[in-house]
Amino acid sequence: MDLTKTFTLAIDFDGTIVEDAYPKIGKPKLFAFETLKKIQQDGLRLILWTYRYGKTLQEAVDFCKKNGLEFYAVNCSFPNENYDPKKSRKINADLFIDDRNIGGFYGWGEIYQLLSESDNPLSLPKKKRFFGFFKS
Repeated sequence: MDLTKTFTLAIDFDGTIVEDAYPKIGKPKLFAFETLKKIQQDGLRLILWTYRYGKTLQEAVDFCKKNGLEFYAVNCSFPNENYDPKKSRKINADLFIDDRNIGGFYGWGEIYQLLSESDNPLSLPKKKRFFGFFKS
């Protein structure tokens, strides 16, 4: 069974994609955009899942787009989802990547390696590993 067709990652913004400088936008984390674009090319869906809303959320979305990254959805489980206050705000994702995980943030190189391990049931398809980005 190929799980990558529907595998969804929820990604935090501040402290995960960029250095935490909220409400400003910090510098991009090392390999963040390269890794996230590669993960998308490998067939995974990415959701931006952040505390930001309104103007600061739009700034984050625009910053990602300027760096070549567009998300499947933003702060919701699927595009055009209508917020219903009678329902949980927990989104439907297979994995959450956040700097506030127990153990902290591993870094994008290590995250890609973990997603690529063959014993991971939700692993990425076997293509070039992380450092393959830099080979032609």
